[in-house]
Amino acid sequence: MSPTDYCLSICSGDFNEWVDKNASTHNPLSYVTTGEYEIFEFDLGSTFNYAEMATLIAPRPFMVERGHDDGVARDSTVAWEFAKVRHLYAARLGLPDRCRIEWFPGPHTIHGVGTFEFLHQQLHWPEPKVRDGRIE
Repeated sequence: MSPTDYCLSICSGDFNEWVDKNASTHNPLSYVTTGEYEIFEFDLGSTFNYAEMATLIAPRPFMVERGHDDGVARDSTVAWEFAKVRHLYAARLGLPDRCRIEWFPGPHTIHGVGTFEFLHQQLHWPEPKVRDGRIE
């Protein structure tokens, strides 16, 4: 599959500041103090972080799902990294409606609420029919 085959991208429960996550001795959520041996990726810090990887999909739509209780990172760290992506879409490309983050109370999970709204908006899907609380 080539990058031109993608129409959008949604990152659920994993968007982060990856260099800090892998290399910091000050971040209590860093992999430096865990037994994760397969996490480290050679020279990632001088090439790509999550923001730079996310911009590879641009100008196609991009979204992040973020649970406030996700132990991957602090909300402030995720917001800082996402701000770089948002800046590209809103300030540089003039496409603010194609980039979104959904914050929700919850853990490291696929939330699937704002993402379906985003999919309907970006892919021009008709709104689902709901009867008795169930999608038909």
